[in-house]
Order: sequence, then structure tokens, then C-alpha cells
Amino acid sequence: MLSVQNVSGGYSGEPVVKNISFSVQKGELFGILGPNGSGKTTLLKMLSGILPIKQGEILIGGKRLDAYNSKQLAQKVAVLSQHSSQSFSYSVKETVSLGRYAHQKGLFQTWSQEDENVVQRVMKQIGVSSFQDKNIQELSGGERQRVFLAQALAQEPEILLLDEPTNHLDLSYQKELLDLLKEWTTENGLTVVSIFHDLNLAGLYCDRLLLLEKGVIKINHVPNEVLREETIREVYQTNIQKHPHPKVAAPQMVLLPEIQGQNNSECIHESLLQQSDEVISLRSSIPLRTMSSGVIGAGTGWHQTFVNRHVSKDYDCTDHRSEMAEFLRARGFEPSETVGMMTAVRLEDVDYGMYEADEFSLFVVVTAGVGNAVDASRSEKHRLEMVPGTINTWVFVNSELSEEAFIQSIMTATEAKVKALHDLAVTDEITGTIATGTSTDSILIAATQSGKLLDYAGTITPLGKLIGKAVYQCTTNAVRKSRKRKKS
Repeated sequence: MLSVQNVSGGYSGEPVVKNISFSVQKGELFGILGPNGSGKTTLLKMLSGILPIKQGEILIGGKRLDAYNSKQLAQKVAVLSQHSSQSFSYSVKETVSLGRYAHQKGLFQTWSQEDENVVQRVMKQIGVSSFQDKNIQELSGGERQRVFLAQALAQEPEILLLDEPTNHLDLSYQKELLDLLKEWTTENGLTVVSIFHDLNLAGLYCDRLLLLEKGVIKINHVPNEVLREETIREVYQTNIQKHPHPKVAAPQMVLLPEIQGQNNSECIHESLLQQSDEVISLRSSIPLRTMSSGVIGAGTGWHQTFVNRHVSKDYDCTDHRSEMAEFLRARGFEPSETVGMMTAVRLEDVDYGMYEADEFSLFVVVTAGVGNAVDASRSEKHRLEMVPGTINTWVFVNSELSEEAFIQSIMTATEAKVKALHDLAVTDEITGTIATGTSTDSILIAATQSGKLLDYAGTITPLGKLIGKAVYQCTTNAVRKSRKRKKS
């Protein structure tokens, strides 16, 4: 659809873009990235025919760009700029109708039924037909941008060029506009080439990305390859970290400020733990990096408060997240800052301890009962029941953990728990075999993210050895306490 071959050019003097080559296929949403001064806008202006090419050629539909006259080019290519301000005062329909100029024929540019049909169809598809008689100056920024998109699409172009189309738009309008563009590429075969300032939006919506650096191509590839940490750090000269989007297969980048917010000198230890018959809680003076399976605060995040709540065995689990959030608020805990768990175990049976290594330490807290113990290898013998958690394990690490270490910490802690149940001869009542846990166990790994960086937490690493020892001992002691109380 669009082919750029060895193109150089720009303004007077030295070319702004140099020896650029790439192609865009029909129905692609193609993003152009680069820091200020990298040549993004210059390249887009050359694609639209506004700026001349000094070297190379641009082909649209196999035909050289300079072989089209202005009206022919407008039937092939539409341009949507930022439209930050407008001096004219037209109605929405009049504004959209300007897009039909390239298709009108004759000396007087007669408005045809086809023109009317196209304008009405596009306004309906873009969602502006309900206010087509309104003056465009009366619209919000997001509504106005939709109108200009409708105007561009009324040209019925094969290629749409956009220069930072979401600039100055609220978050909801950014999403709305890009959703519309993505819909038109997939359903109508429209080819979209857009400059993006926001790397995350580009990664989320684009099929491919072109990254420019000082007027030359750094990389032209799928988003996951272009948005690599080392590449973005080098080109943008800033500290950044890559994360996967939580809902879709798209890369996302986060800035890492030089001032991290606090000096993480906090050490998590026994004096921070509060205990009653109703809750065991721990409050940290700093946010801790967490990975957990809590009722509240599950997944990864940053949290300062940790709550293990006792509930009865017949607790109604139908809306447990909402009920737990209300419970926390009523007792002065902010749910967004809290990892919250539930257990039917009596909290007096808790066991915890501080464990020291040469350059880091752990504080581990375990509540454990084995009334609904399950052998995971034979769990198909059990029927699914939502019951409150039984063995809840907290591991606080006074050090910095890598992503691998967080995951490996969960693995090592789980292995240690299983070994404790084995040595205590805890059995699955249904199968009669040694249990590996209970049906609703929960775990938390939390780290201060200060001090020595611990890259790994496998069973033979320094961190893994300490977690294995601590979780084994605390789980063993907690189960023994529970058994002893029940016998007395």
C-alpha cells in the first residue's frame, strides 16, 4: 500500500531524515516513534506531499507520490492533524462535508447524493451524527477531534496520516479515538500511519512501529521488539522499564524516576505485628513490593498494610472481595494499600519468626490448620467448594528482589510447606494420602526493595535456603499449635 524507498529530505540545508526505507501494508496501524528532533513530523509531511523529497521515492499503491495531482492524492491519502485551535465556525456536518471536496466533479463542485450518503454514513460510524447541526466551536476537545476524523474519513482515503492524534485529549477520548482507528483498520482495510508521543499507546494499538533516531531508522519491527528497555533507554536517554500489559499482549513502559520517593531503611520485624482474635495485621512505614494471592491486593503491586482476618467456617464467600473491602475500611485499613487474606484458623495458633542472613533478613508469619487438607495430585476426588483460606503464609524480605526471585520465593515457600505437611503426616481425608496443602491456601511475598539485590530464590540459593527453613519451621509450629488446642 505504502512504500518508502531510500528517502532523504526535509527543509533547506542538511536533510532531516536520511535514507529511510519501510513499507506499510493495507489495514495496518503503523506507528512512528522518536524523541523530539528525530524527524517524525518531517517524515509525515513528506508522506503527505507537503515537503519535497530530495532523494529516493515514495510509492502509494505502486505509483510514485509525485505522479499524483493534489486532487488525486487527496482521494488516496487523508491527513488528520492535532487541530488544537480553529478560527472558522462551521457546523459539524459542514466540517465533515469538506472531506468530500476531492471527490466532487465539475466546475461548480456539485454536491451529489453520493456525497450526502458518505457524510451521513461516516458521521454515524464515528458517532457524531447526533450533533451534526451543532457549531463545532461548541464541542469539547474530544468531540471536535472525532469530527475531524470523520472529515478525513469522508475523503474515503486508502491511507490516513496522523500527527500525534491524541495530543491534548483526555484519557477517555484518547482510548475512544484509537479504538475507532483500530476498528477502521480491521473492518474497513484502512491503512493508518501515525506519529505517537506516548510509547504505551503505540505499543497497545499499533501492529508495527518505526523508531527514528536523529533522522535515521533505529528499528522497524513489532511493538514487543521495538519497545525493548535497552533500545528505549539509548534513544530517549532516560531510565525506563518494560512490563507486559495486564489484559492484552502488548508491551508497556514505565519511567523510573531518579528520586524513588523514600529511603527504604525500614526493616520488617516482629514489633510491627499486631494481633487480636479478629485480625493479625502489619503496617509498614514504606510501601513494599508485593506478590500475593490475597482476597484484596492479589497479583503484584505496592502495599503498606497486611491483614490476615479470622472468619467462621461457614463464612459466605459469594461476594467476599466486596465484603472484605468493607471490613477493612470499617477498621481503618485502606483496601488499595492492603493485602488482605482470610482464614478459618484461630489466630492464636499463629507462628512467626525473624530469620537472619549475612546481608538480608526475613520475617515470616504463618497461620495453619489442616481441616480441609488436600493431596494436589488427587484433587479430582474433591468437589469444588469456596471456603476461607486455611494455611496463609507471609514472607517479608528485607532486601531487593528481582522478578525471578519473587516467583522463585513462592515456589520455595510452597515446597517447604509441603515438606512440613509430609513430616507432620497430614493426610487428605478423602484419599487417605499425604496432603500437599489445603484447598484455599494463600501466600504473600513482600520486599522492602532496598539493600542487597537478590536475583534468585531457588532452594539452594541464600534466599531460598532461608525461606525454606523459615516457612518449614513456622508451618510446622502453627499446625502443631492448632492440633494441640483442638485436643485440649
